[in-house]
Amino acid sequence: MLETELHDLSDDADYAASQQQGSQSMIRSDTGKRSEPEGAEVVYVKENVSVHPTQYMSERISGRLKLIKQGESLFMSWIPYRGQNSSSRLSEKDRNLYTIRLVEFTEVRSIRRHTPALGWQYVIVVLSSGLAYPPLYFYNGGVKEFLATIKQHVFLKRSADDANVFVVNDFQDPLQRTLSSLELPGAVSVANSPSKSNSVEEAPLLESVYDNTSSSEYNLKQKLKHDPGRDLIQVLEKFSLVTKFARDTTSQLFRENSDSFLLNGRRKHEQHFYDSSPKLSNDVHKIPDDIHEHDHSSTLASSTSSDIVYKVPVPADPLEFEKLVLVWGKPRQPPLAPDEWAASLDPEGRVKDPKALKKRIFYGGVEHELRKQVWPFLLGHHAYDSTYAEREYHHAMKKQEYETIKRQWQTISPQQAKRFTKFRERKGLIEKDVVRTDRSLGFYDGDDNPNVNLLHDILLTYSFYNFDLGYCQGMSDFLSPIVYVTRDESEAFWCFAALMERFGPNFNRDQSGMHSQLFAISKLVEILDSPLHNYFKQNDCLNYFFCFRWILIQFKRELKYEETMRMWEVLWTHHLSEHLHLYVCVAILKRYRSKIMGEQMDFDTLLKFINELSGQINLNATLKDAEALCICAGENGEACIPPGTPPSLPMEETLVSSQLEDEVL
Repeated sequence: MLETELHDLSDDADYAASQQQGSQSMIRSDTGKRSEPEGAEVVYVKENVSVHPTQYMSERISGRLKLIKQGESLFMSWIPYRGQNSSSRLSEKDRNLYTIRLVEFTEVRSIRRHTPALGWQYVIVVLSSGLAYPPLYFYNGGVKEFLATIKQHVFLKRSADDANVFVVNDFQDPLQRTLSSLELPGAVSVANSPSKSNSVEEAPLLESVYDNTSSSEYNLKQKLKHDPGRDLIQVLEKFSLVTKFARDTTSQLFRENSDSFLLNGRRKHEQHFYDSSPKLSNDVHKIPDDIHEHDHSSTLASSTSSDIVYKVPVPADPLEFEKLVLVWGKPRQPPLAPDEWAASLDPEGRVKDPKALKKRIFYGGVEHELRKQVWPFLLGHHAYDSTYAEREYHHAMKKQEYETIKRQWQTISPQQAKRFTKFRERKGLIEKDVVRTDRSLGFYDGDDNPNVNLLHDILLTYSFYNFDLGYCQGMSDFLSPIVYVTRDESEAFWCFAALMERFGPNFNRDQSGMHSQLFAISKLVEILDSPLHNYFKQNDCLNYFFCFRWILIQFKRELKYEETMRMWEVLWTHHLSEHLHLYVCVAILKRYRSKIMGEQMDFDTLLKFINELSGQINLNATLKDAEALCICAGENGEACIPPGTPPSLPMEETLVSSQLEDEVL
């Protein structure tokens, strides 16, 4: 039986950062200990209830789900089985990370039930804080009995807004009351309103995250109808308008997540990451003492200037960042030139040394006229050992396949479209997005621009190619530079499809891909700048949602168009690390650490400040910083990144069969 909801682990936009960061009830513990309190009665037990920590279907963790009654209180627990062998990628500590031990139902706000047409039922338990546990899949049935048992012991009420949501605690969240009273356009409930059945593709993220159009003739914001299903980031982006009461409420909203992350992570998981205290690779201690600080030649350096007087003293950087970058950050090189590219190929067109080529691109990028040839290799569309003839044949076959997929939606009649709600919704969202994607660029400028139509056709075709993921707002930002470079509809489509294999989890409905990356940034900051980490902890910023836009569309709103293409091709090499973009985030934060801490920025001030960095980031200096941090962190840095965190490396030919097995449970 095929799992049809590969990317649909949750419809809830406020799905928990607790999946990675933990919550008060997700305590890592020895699964061999008794899980219920003294004198308690087990009123419900279900075996083989599973969670999926990654996008790979075979990497599920199965366990025992219990409902336990003690006095007038009802508790829930889910304990993973010991010694599971379903996946070699997941260690026993990884499995224990997802343990749910004795959460009382007074802490639960609602339970959402999902019953897909094909596949297995699962439930999502949402806490009063607005966070949620990972989806619990019932592979042997039992959801109905689970809900019926709960109803016998606590007050359980079906939501009037969504028949699949069962409310346990009926209260109104103070943050939602504040946002409602301000009547902010498009403001949504963070912790109170259950998510509708609409997916993220029908509920676009905040327009300001994506819409960078300055020309009023293309500013369609006021013309577009606000969707009530906006993502959590929409509310966060509005915090610069919110009063101190709302800021305090925001802190309350994330405090449980942040505190428990520190509490639980240091009980069990810390040893897996970096033993008992933050450590770096031994190479850090090789930095000569006689190296002096240097001019960073970047606007970033202005924030570290010694002549700036801040409100409070700023703790010293434990890494001596300026010295670190001078030693480990290698100088950037000119872009890969046509003669170098030609020399890298053998007479039949094979890349002679892919590793050396990727390293060369990492340090200099690619001249624009070569990108059409080089990008398909970096994205995995062409194999490095393919010949000219093989690539020509491959292009012809893939073009034919693309046209076949495209005809699927082109042949839908108006009568069919009336009865095809998902198609109408996706098509409408794509039509709204493409007319506001990079319209300040001449390539996409003007009415009835054929290149805008090309974006539309490729995105709609992709929604049929990958129907589970479909279309989500932000995908047009990824496609735009690819179309600009390739100038070929079929090749642009397949390069985009390859890119989505890596970044598709960024658009998961449960936001698991985004949360795993934000969690990794938090851990990297902790080992690379513990004073900055402690500052974020004290100011309730450990959720790192101020980095959301950076990660979601890979700094596309922070850099100029040419710089974005240069940044992406550097990241696509996966030289040093496939997660270099996370070190880029840390590098930017460290360059502004003095300003952030010295001016005592709280969460919404920091969010506003980060958004205003757009256009001020020096690309070459930042990449040099990120390289130094990556080398410095070494294996300890990689250990901070949870398994399955995007972007995943391209699948090798030898793994195709195992990938097919992953799709069948």
